[in-house]
Amino acid sequence: MEGDCLSCMKYLMFLFNFFIFLGGACLLGLGIWVIVDPTGFREIVAANPLLFTGAYIMLAMGAMLFLLGFLGCCGAIRENKCLLLFFFMFILLIFLAELSAAILAFIFRENLTREFFTKELKKHYQRNNDTDVFSSTWNSVMITFACCGVNGPEDFEDIRHLSYSSLEKAIPEACCQRELQSREGMFVNKEACLEGIERFQNRQGCYTVILNSFETYVYLAGALAIGVLAIELFAMIFAMCLFRGIQ
Repeated sequence: MEGDCLSCMKYLMFLFNFFIFLGGACLLGLGIWVIVDPTGFREIVAANPLLFTGAYIMLAMGAMLFLLGFLGCCGAIRENKCLLLFFFMFILLIFLAELSAAILAFIFRENLTREFFTKELKKHYQRNNDTDVFSSTWNSVMITFACCGVNGPEDFEDIRHLSYSSLEKAIPEACCQRELQSREGMFVNKEACLEGIERFQNRQGCYTVILNSFETYVYLAGALAIGVLAIELFAMIFAMCLFRGIQ
C-alpha cells in the first residue's frame, strides 16, 4: 500500500512539474516576444527602463521555471532526493517572490488611475522631444494605439510649458491620424490636424483605448498567476512528501 502511494505521488509530482515546465516555456516565449516584437510594442518597452527591465525579469523567471520544471520531473521519475530538495528550495523562493510581487501590485494599484496618468502627463510631457524618455514613450503609445493624451486632446490644452506656433493648436503631432500606426507611417493630413481639424486627429484618450485592449489579458494573466501559484504550492507539497517517502 505504501509503495502504491509513493508511486502515485511520484506521478502526480511529475504531472505538476510538467505544468510548471509548460508555464515557464510560456513566460519565456512571452518575454522573447516583448523584446523582439516588430509591431511597435518593443519601442514602447525599450523607451521605458522600468518596462525594459520587467521584460528581462519575465524572461529570467520563465527560464528558471522552465529549468525547475525539468529538474522536478527528473527528480520525481528517478526518485533522486538531492534533485527533489534542490527543486523544493528554489520553487519556494520563486513562490515567495511571486507572492510578494502580487501583494505589492495590489497595494500600489491606485497609482495606475486615470487621474495619476493625467497629472504625470501634464507635468512631464515635452511634445516632440524624443531625447526625453517620458515624452518619447507617450508619443510611441499614442502612435501605436491611435489615441491622444490620457482622456483626449484636451489634456494638452493647459500644459503651459508646451511650445507651438500661433497657427497650431496644442495637440502634438503624435495625435494626428496616420495611414499606418507606427512612427514610419505617413500622416493623413498633418497640417490640418495641427490646425485643429478634428477629423484628422485621434480623439479618443489612451487610458480607455489601452484599458479596453488589455482588459481581457489582465484577467487572463491574473487567472494564470493564481493557477501557477497553486501548482507551485502543490508541487512543493508533493516534493516534500516524495522526499520523505524515498528510502
